Amino acid sequence: MSNPEPDRVHEEVISHPLGLPFKVLHALAIFLSAFLLFLVEPLVAKEILPWFGGAAAVWTVCLLFFQIMLLFGYLCAHVLTRSLWRRAQGWLHTGLLAASLLTLPILPKESWKLLAPQHPALQVLCVLGLTVGLPFFLLSSTTPLLQAWFASPSKEARVYRFYALSNAASLAALLSYPIVFEPKLSTLGQAWIWSLAYGGAAAVCGAIALLRRDDTSQERDRRDVSRPGWKTKALWIALSACSSALLLAITNHVSQNIAAVPLLWVIPLSLYLLSFILCFAGERWYQRTFLLRFLGVAIGGMTYALSPSLAVLPLWLSIPLFYAGLFLCCMFCHGELALCKPAHRS
Repeated sequence: MSNPEPDRVHEEVISHPLGLPFKVLHALAIFLSAFLLFLVEPLVAKEILPWFGGAAAVWTVCLLFFQIMLLFGYLCAHVLTRSLWRRAQGWLHTGLLAASLLTLPILPKESWKLLAPQHPALQVLCVLGLTVGLPFFLLSSTTPLLQAWFASPSKEARVYRFYALSNAASLAALLSYPIVFEPKLSTLGQAWIWSLAYGGAAAVCGAIALLRRDDTSQERDRRDVSRPGWKTKALWIALSACSSALLLAITNHVSQNIAAVPLLWVIPLSLYLLSFILCFAGERWYQRTFLLRFLGVAIGGMTYALSPSLAVLPLWLSIPLFYAGLFLCCMFCHGELALCKPAHRS
């Protein structure tokens, strides 16, 4: 019996006139978008932190803003792929990316300090929205849009590998910022490099939109696919919300009650992304029975560490305890998400 894999790869390569380079172009755009998306988080948050006295709550508000904008970006991608033809999706997204170039470079202005002095949390949200709101929103919608554009015409059944790629790029950005960018470049230099790279990512996305072929079978593909029920959708929301809430809660607890260290929130966010990478890179990384044994111990350990009698635990013990618990909880939530992900359109 012949192996069908070469035929599938051959069909994938010839699915577009540009063949394999078009697939590489998708991967490059997804990597750049995700890398810039998470590189800007510590960049902007570190810049506005002194405006509010370096309080640990500023990191939590910044994380809340980025999580909300990420959700809105995904929602925008969902609405576009459901309401517009693919060619119109590409032109609209490219137009918005071009318009967002007018907001560059991403540096908060000193005059924005007085936006809402009586409400510091609201002021942080306003400053972030004016500084990086539109570029961040568009970058967050780029990855799901490109995945949808690539999946339908090419019939790529493993398009979720692009999701692992985007999270790997996000993790690389978070880890490279305190090691490469922050110690070697000024804030102005970081902002200009990010802005130039953002312009490059917008150009790549525009090239993909222009080179795309419109697919008149889009509506037929939608009718052929069995839609998930409301219980499955509720499970998706619950698992995603649980992991996100744990990320915010544990980051807030460690920053406020254990150690108020700048950029310490990068570690839990990196663990959050790592769980996405492992769970969507392949099923072998998530073993439910094996993980549940450690998950129960981790949850019990974190609960016990919150008792007043253990409030003076040393840092070398308390921080790894909560971060390990966060990683195991996220592995469970994201592993279950990967197991119940929607079927590919055929």
